[in-house]
Amino acid sequence: MRHGIVILPQEPWAEVRRKWQAAEQLGFDHAWTYDHLSWRSLADQPWYATIPTLTAAALATTTIRLGTFVASPNFRHPVPFAKEMATVDEISGGRMLLGVGSGGTGFDAFVLGQPEYTPRQRHERYVEFVSALDELLRFEAPGSGGISVDGDWYTARSARMVGQPARRPRMPLILAANGPKGLALVAERGDAWVTTGPEGTPEEEWWQAIAGLSSRLGDALDTQGRDPRTLDRYLSLDSESTYFLESVQKFEDAAGHAAELGFTDVITHWPRADGVYAGSEDVLVEVASRVC
Repeated sequence: MRHGIVILPQEPWAEVRRKWQAAEQLGFDHAWTYDHLSWRSLADQPWYATIPTLTAAALATTTIRLGTFVASPNFRHPVPFAKEMATVDEISGGRMLLGVGSGGTGFDAFVLGQPEYTPRQRHERYVEFVSALDELLRFEAPGSGGISVDGDWYTARSARMVGQPARRPRMPLILAANGPKGLALVAERGDAWVTTGPEGTPEEEWWQAIAGLSSRLGDALDTQGRDPRTLDRYLSLDSESTYFLESVQKFEDAAGHAAELGFTDVITHWPRADGVYAGSEDVLVEVASRVC
């Protein structure tokens, strides 16, 4: 089992640098930040940009993998985003993990004046976004004339990337999905799957839902004729109502349950002083000493 930590982009870099460096020193395998313009109950609080934060984290660390949790097509076009991610991957020495989701229905979905899309439209956009990233992040041969995208949601003409990617064929795509169409996309395009499970569900029911999702992903992999061992599975343990890092025992029990369900990685959140994910850094340090 590998372990990851989310560090929300809420503090000035001079203050939050120590958390990114501590995540590496504590032995976490990967560290993430949310890719939002703002987020839910924290919408009125400071919120810094994703790519500059990850670039700074890449320069402040040496071994820990770094990722977007998760990139949103609500406010991104795949061409400039792919170029930004490829650049920070090169800066990090090939340590980036690209988490991607379909885009939620909260703040990010409307802040730029977008219409309210149906679930079907959001999925179709997600498929285009992922497919474009999958191609754009791969090696672009010199003299190829660039990469063009011609879809219903995204268009590009002879886009140029940064050159050879830091890793071949490209950085890993960790795709978020809960529904059948999303899980099918994971099975087709993903290097890994990440899920937060259903929101607002009591803990016991949440675990039952996670087990069902994991089983349905297995069915999607079978449909694609894909070996399940070729796909990593990431589980985000926390929600606005449940924080699994509130005690060492609670976290260890959750990580063990996740392993039983076939997950290869679990992700928790750096404790905040109050509100969502409120907890103690002492618990975080103790958990890391036991599992990392």
